[in-house]
Amino acid sequence: MYLSTTDRPRTLGWKGVSGNVLALGAVSLITDVSSEMVTAVLPLYLVVGLQFSPAAYGVVDGLYTGATTLLRLVGGFLADLTDRRKAVAGLGYGLSAVAKLGLLATSAAGIGAAIAVDRAGKGLRTAPRDALITLSTPVHDLGRAFGVHRAMDGAGAFLGPLVALAVLAAAGQSFDSVFVTSACVAALGVVVLVLFVRDHREAPAARPEPVRPRAVGALLRDGGVRRVVAAAVLLGLATVGDGFVYLLLQQREGLSLGWFPLLAVGTSLVYLLLAAPLGALADRVGRLPVVLGGYALLVLVHLLLSGPLGGWPLVGLVLLLYGAFYAATDGVLIALAGPLLPARLRATGIALVQSGQALAYLGSSVLFGLAWQHFGPEAASGIAAAGVALALVGTAALLGRRS
Repeated sequence: MYLSTTDRPRTLGWKGVSGNVLALGAVSLITDVSSEMVTAVLPLYLVVGLQFSPAAYGVVDGLYTGATTLLRLVGGFLADLTDRRKAVAGLGYGLSAVAKLGLLATSAAGIGAAIAVDRAGKGLRTAPRDALITLSTPVHDLGRAFGVHRAMDGAGAFLGPLVALAVLAAAGQSFDSVFVTSACVAALGVVVLVLFVRDHREAPAARPEPVRPRAVGALLRDGGVRRVVAAAVLLGLATVGDGFVYLLLQQREGLSLGWFPLLAVGTSLVYLLLAAPLGALADRVGRLPVVLGGYALLVLVHLLLSGPLGGWPLVGLVLLLYGAFYAATDGVLIALAGPLLPARLRATGIALVQSGQALAYLGSSVLFGLAWQHFGPEAASGIAAAGVALALVGTAALLGRRS
């Protein structure tokens, strides 16, 4: 693949981390401040404010992630087809910024539509963004690069709930003020993308034949890609939404409503502290062991939520383990999959992995909500722990020969 001198990855600060990765990390940091402002208050707004049942919240929570499935594939394929990954990612970031204003709607249908548009934007941008990271980084440094990017993303997730709390305090507990401020912050992220992120495009003479729809089928005929996609689906089936974890903590411990957004802050703080070190560890010891270790921590989270431990020790331990779970799995799984995918189909391949996981997540959130409603929260957590353990075994069997 040909790169001009100005397009070659430029290492800054930490070995293996290019300027482009840092710029993408800055965009993600700003965008995650915006997203987590909404995420921090949305479960409380829907369940306590609008009196959604656990099953109904499960449907909304599944939609929040599962709705990205088709658009992830569209975004990945469109980025590879046009060889304009930055432009497709920018379209996705722009859609999400506009969608924040749609949350001002007072009807359930209006809120649902705004969530769908926001998630469509996330679906469009995620695969092209992650493809740009892989194409801007040497293969042996992918874990480190994704770790740094996810740490910056985690910093945004840490700050978002704090900004939401500040806005609520200044605006007299007005949710509308949170949504408007979130939209303005998201727009700033789009500006940073346009000004500082460089695309990764092939010289016209070096481009192979155009990418065609049958390329997706060709990817899935590769055994390694099939195993990674299957593992992503298994892991998605074993993962429930953050909102459920925080609602379980809030109900078990009787936390006041003012504490609720701070639960996400605790998780994000652990995530941003551990994402880069665990990414570097994955480059040294193997990416699969780190991913499996992360999901083992998720088993412990669910066991704690269904066990006898209570009080602030329970809250602190759950947030610590939950943040470490995300740090060990979020970017490392994509770093594991990236080298298996050809460069010209990198965004499409990443989209397949992420779409399989998102579609499975849609089902898992609905099922967890139903289990909570019919069997109670502690029984639902026990069932979830068993599901994660089974997914661990299946993932190890599928990817045991990969590192």
